[in-house]
Amino acid sequence: MRKFALAAAGGTLVGVLLTTQVAGPLIAQENASKTSVYEQLDLFGDIFERIRAQYVEEVDEGDLIEAAIDGMLTSLDPHSSYLSPDDARDMRVQTRGEFGGLGIEVTQEEGFVKVVSPMDGTPAAAAGVEAGDFITHVDGESLLGLTLDEAVEMMRGPVGSEIIITVVREGVDEPFDVSIIRDTIKLTAVRTRTEGRSVILRITTFNDQTFPNLKEGLEEQIEAAGGMDEVNGIVLDLRNNPGGLLTQAIRVSDAFLEEGEIVSTRGRDLADSDRFNATPGDLASGKPIVVLINGGSASASEIVAGALQDHRRAIVVGTKSFGKGSVQTVMPLRGEGAMRLTTARYYTPSGRSIQALGVSPDIVVQQPPRDPEAQDEEEEDGRPSRSEADLRGSLDNDSVTEEQREIILEEQAKAEEAAKLRDDDYQLAYAIDILKGLSALGPVD
Repeated sequence: MRKFALAAAGGTLVGVLLTTQVAGPLIAQENASKTSVYEQLDLFGDIFERIRAQYVEEVDEGDLIEAAIDGMLTSLDPHSSYLSPDDARDMRVQTRGEFGGLGIEVTQEEGFVKVVSPMDGTPAAAAGVEAGDFITHVDGESLLGLTLDEAVEMMRGPVGSEIIITVVREGVDEPFDVSIIRDTIKLTAVRTRTEGRSVILRITTFNDQTFPNLKEGLEEQIEAAGGMDEVNGIVLDLRNNPGGLLTQAIRVSDAFLEEGEIVSTRGRDLADSDRFNATPGDLASGKPIVVLINGGSASASEIVAGALQDHRRAIVVGTKSFGKGSVQTVMPLRGEGAMRLTTARYYTPSGRSIQALGVSPDIVVQQPPRDPEAQDEEEEDGRPSRSEADLRGSLDNDSVTEEQREIILEEQAKAEEAAKLRDDDYQLAYAIDILKGLSALGPVD
């Protein structure tokens, strides 16, 4: 018993000695670190005073401080930044779905401004700006060397004014200019329509209106079709959707999932990690879903695509998404400004991070480039296609009634109408064809 007690006492003593030996250097190191930080802050103060007193022109002290803060934040990653009071107000307006500008979501890549996606129905989209374009100049002035916020500021201006951006596009040999008239951007978060028996839900952004728009639009299309039994499936079109509110991405995913994880976020401190799960209820009543994505699908779009893909609730079609797998928190600051700070990475239900990798589609389908000069054979030779029924004296089909014949001709007309969609939007036509195929197979037990 005594040996045990001594051993315990010895162990305690050694532990105290070791703690003392280690703590000494650690405390010294911490003190040195604090001293270094104070020295750096003193250095910042010295530089600030020198600029304020000796710069060739008088400078606004507030602008200097804001520039220093923004530089500190933008040095962290492309998505962290300082929001001046005006920028913070603009951001709050954007999340409500209406703002002034060109209608493009941009990021910065190796010092260049890159278009994540043009937004549907905006001046930029109408002018032909595409996801992946690089903007090098605005009204002849180079953007190289500017921060992303500075570049965005150059692209802002009064509604109705013209801006000329210089674009570098992959596959195009020379840079070219694009003229855009600034306008008030009124985003319709979700546009709905029906193609054949397939309901198309085109989500352009994730703002406060996204889930309400989606729910209302889907219910209207189902009612117009004559009920869910008349619908063969849903196409969730997330192409060129730059993202938005995390809460809305979760609600949209939850709309089609009965249970299970939707997304998890993990910050530097594990205590700040979070997990979001689906609640019972499926707006699509178990009908097949095809999700369309491309290189302009980012952030919240990738959360939805990744969640539905991991749960095998949807087939993801298109091309690899943008790959923005980080979460930004907007923190109000004194003076009505704010800072946007990257605080976490998000992970799909299977635990994968899509940061810099993107969501890979289950079926890769490229969108063919539009060639207005391309013509099919029928247009080239000017002769319409002919069939057996067009031949003089051809035999009638006596195995069908007139009513059956009309039904067949009606189905053929629908098929031809659907085929025309391939010329306008090949990826969407492909998604609809998948739903038709799944519907033809019937329910799988």
